Amino acid sequence: MAGTNGKIDKRQEEAIAALLTCATVHQAAEKSHVGERTLLRWLSEDVAFNEAYRKARLAVVQQAIAQVQHASSTAVATLVSIMQNPDAKDTARVNAAKTTLEMALRGVEIDDIIARLARLEAQPGAWQEEGA
Repeated sequence: MAGTNGKIDKRQEEAIAALLTCATVHQAAEKSHVGERTLLRWLSEDVAFNEAYRKARLAVVQQAIAQVQHASSTAVATLVSIMQNPDAKDTARVNAAKTTLEMALRGVEIDDIIARLARLEAQPGAWQEEGA
């Protein structure tokens, strides 16, 4: 069976690519020319296939996050522009101001959590290595 040696084969790679771009398992099976039952079996039983699929999904999410981060400065500039525009509707200005404040507060909260986590991790014996 494919995947028993910890690796996936070409058909499984194509199935993973299809799973990432199709709305359903049925569509992914058709697109990758794999039987739907085979694909469902891989998803439920094949550890190597599932690990490769998980890594591929993670890569897609990381790419999306990078795109959002890239656009964030434009988003903030847009919010500030609307907030400072005296010709914008009051509701738009209030929403822009509210969103900007919420993002700023969320950033402070995240920074605080990171600092607290760093302090905890610095304590001897506070965290054990996985598998220890």
